[in-house]
Amino acid sequence: MKRLKKFLVIALALTMLASLSACGEKKEKVLIYSSMEDYRIEFLNQRLKEEFPQYDITVEYLSTGNHAAKLLAEGAETDCDITQNLEYGYLEQLDENGVLADLSGYDKSIYAEDTVLSENYLPQERNGGSVILNVALLKEKGLEEPTCYKDLLKPEYAGLISMPNPKASGTGYMFLKSLVNAWGEEEAFAYFDALTPNIIQYTSSGSGPLNAVLQGEAAIGLGMTGPSVTKINEGHDIKLVTFDEGSPYSLYGQSIIKGKETRQAVKDVFEFLVNSFTYENCEKYFPEKLYKDKDFVVENYPQNIQYSDMSNNSVAEKERLLDKWKY
Repeated sequence: MKRLKKFLVIALALTMLASLSACGEKKEKVLIYSSMEDYRIEFLNQRLKEEFPQYDITVEYLSTGNHAAKLLAEGAETDCDITQNLEYGYLEQLDENGVLADLSGYDKSIYAEDTVLSENYLPQERNGGSVILNVALLKEKGLEEPTCYKDLLKPEYAGLISMPNPKASGTGYMFLKSLVNAWGEEEAFAYFDALTPNIIQYTSSGSGPLNAVLQGEAAIGLGMTGPSVTKINEGHDIKLVTFDEGSPYSLYGQSIIKGKETRQAVKDVFEFLVNSFTYENCEKYFPEKLYKDKDFVVENYPQNIQYSDMSNNSVAEKERLLDKWKY
């Protein structure tokens, strides 16, 4: 009996030690910088927890401008492992500065041709822009819905328009670039000079105008189509319109930071982002053309979108135009 008790005590002690050891095991960490909206980051976090209980994964939100600036400043020494949902112009800058890993081993033939611009980053979404209207607020103020960009200059819209700052937001820049291409640089900048008195504020993020329209702070917002459709499907009384110049758009992508591609945890998470989450993101939120042979449909998402001319959208051109932006 004494031997049995002694055996049970030893067995219990060993079990407790094993349990404490397991509790003390540290999960491998993976840090993702992302510029997605809160609701999509929430969805991504949910999916990552489902797929990778063995890893400690953090998704840190940064606005597109801050996202790029932080990675450019930190370089390959950054704590970040994966950059996700960053506009192509910024990815090109990171690529030129040697911050991104070689992704030549990934199959790029599945993507629409205009979305593949480098071996070192992969497409995530095509993000179109729309003019967002708070229908009830316009009616309350006895104002007609605008039908063209020139309408936005009318004095009755003073203090009722919200737009992202092109220097801080890829969404803001795509509206600027689309009008530069459509009208010429001089006319486009003169237009924004005339529009600025009607702007409540130039927001620091692309989601700012949508939020202002939803909260009744603005009647008109120049913002992103995808998040706006999500709000429409949630029952919000907003309307999307596109003017004759077409829907401006940006391409957003993802990559691994150079040197981090050798870590198995980082490779696992990135392959999930590329092979699963990107499809799910298009299916749920951003159905605009990304893949050669696959199309997506989201309820209330505009169909047969006519896009703006977004040509000559290089880093050098962007820097040149933003140097002229004074607001």
